[in-house]
Amino acid sequence: MDRSPGALEEPADGTRQQERHYQLLSALQSLVKELPSSFQQRLSYTTLSDLALALLDGTVFEIVQGLLEIQHLTEKSLYNQRLRLQNDHRVLRQALRQKHEEAQQTCRPHNLPVLQAAQQRELEAVEHRIREEQRTMDEKIVLELDRKVADQQSTLEKAGVAGFYVTTNPQELTLQMNLLELIRKLQQRGCQVGKAAL
Repeated sequence: MDRSPGALEEPADGTRQQERHYQLLSALQSLVKELPSSFQQRLSYTTLSDLALALLDGTVFEIVQGLLEIQHLTEKSLYNQRLRLQNDHRVLRQALRQKHEEAQQTCRPHNLPVLQAAQQRELEAVEHRIREEQRTMDEKIVLELDRKVADQQSTLEKAGVAGFYVTTNPQELTLQMNLLELIRKLQQRGCQVGKAAL
């Protein structure tokens, strides 16, 4: 029988890991009670146990934090792009209004109805273009956010986090959001439990 110091540490490490796993599982079970009952039923003991195992070394907490930071940066960038587009549209409308007013001031009275009809057509065309650009921007934003969600799902699946895989199913997405919320709450509670226990 090997009596070297390393041989004695292994069972102690295994016991610590089991204790950490139990602490994380217990904390998860407690947090799950705060979720709507429909989601509580979908989170089996096995799923929670697998999630607790994935959280043991703290890597998943770091991954989730990194994904959250990337998401915030992406959302901020997309928001700023949309604001710039809205500002461009505001400037365009203002310039068009000014152009129309100047044209009406220099127009001879008998030509005014023709000019106003042409300006109305121009205004409608510009408003149509603005609506199309906004719709295109909104579609781009939705696609980019969908891509981010798929990247997050893939990253967490590769990290071995229970319940995560790439999907667009609304029920599964909601379940995954609840799982992420559980991880975040554990993180906020300082339940990177092992750091205190080790």
